[in-house]
Amino acid sequence: MNVSDVMTAQVATATPRTTIAEVARTMAKIETGAVPVTDDGKVVGLITDRDIVLRVVAEQLGLDTPVAEVMTEGVETCRESDNVADAVAKMGSKQIRRLIVLDERGDLAGILSLGDVAQDYGAKAVGKTLEEISENTPASH
Repeated sequence: MNVSDVMTAQVATATPRTTIAEVARTMAKIETGAVPVTDDGKVVGLITDRDIVLRVVAEQLGLDTPVAEVMTEGVETCRESDNVADAVAKMGSKQIRRLIVLDERGDLAGILSLGDVAQDYGAKAVGKTLEEISENTPASH
C-alpha cells in the first residue's frame, strides 16, 4: 500500500509571514495540530500547536509573531509513492507522529499522521510506531 492511499491530501498551509494568530485560527477551524509552512510552493517548515505553546506562549511572544520565527524547520518527509510500511518505520526511527508527503516534483501532496495509518493500515503498526516514538528521546514535531 502506498502513502497516497492513506495520507490526508487536503492540507491547509501557512507562509513564513503568516502570524501565529492566523495559523492558530486555521488550526481551530480545521481541527488540526499541524500546518505545513510553504514558500513558493516548497515546504520550508511545520508549525504545530506544540510549537505555539513552547515557543510563543512560554516565551511570551506576541500573536503577531510570524510563523517563520517559531516553526520547526527541516521536517521529515516521504513521497506519496512510498510504501506505508517504510513511512511508518521512518516515523518510528525518527520518533515523530507525522510526515510531510511530497509529490514527485517535491511539492506538498499531504500529511501522513499516525491517525491516518491507524485508520487505514492497522492498529498493530501504529502501536509499534508509538512505542518507538515514546522512547526517552525528545521528538522535534
